[in-house]
Amino acid sequence: MLAELTEAGYGRLSMERVAERAGASKASVYRRWPSKVELVMDAVYHVFPNAASPPDTGSLRGDLLAMMRAVAEQLAGPAGLALGGVLSDALGDPELARRVRTYARGASQIGMREIARRAVARGEADPAALTERRLEAGHAMVRHHFITRGVPIADEVLVEIADEVVIPLLQMPRP
Repeated sequence: MLAELTEAGYGRLSMERVAERAGASKASVYRRWPSKVELVMDAVYHVFPNAASPPDTGSLRGDLLAMMRAVAEQLAGPAGLALGGVLSDALGDPELARRVRTYARGASQIGMREIARRAVARGEADPAALTERRLEAGHAMVRHHFITRGVPIADEVLVEIADEVVIPLLQMPRP
């Protein structure tokens, strides 16, 4: 699917060509993925790094940067192209937006909880600071940058998100 997407682009991606390229029947493709949106979202989540198993570099900063760099790399490729197309379509279609949200499985939060757990164990983060919003901040900023400024996401942006936002949030006690 990603090869077809790379060649055709999201707008011209067709279930028929995906089926043909896979050597499958169109009916079998539609049984598994009722629409292009489900097909694309499934493919996107398949190629993104498993956020539930984040890298362990030995430091909070290293873990954050490794995770964000892996996501930024995927966003800069065919998966990002697909995701951008789906999100663009979803902006004006509440039903499509609802279907897209079903794919947000919370893996990034699971990964951030693991990174934060390790940081607390190493004394790099305050356990009282680990709120859902604080754990969500880094991913939210990467997504925002992707949506509003596109790709590639410069490494300096990821470093700034880690150093200026996420690390201070996880070290700062709650008021």
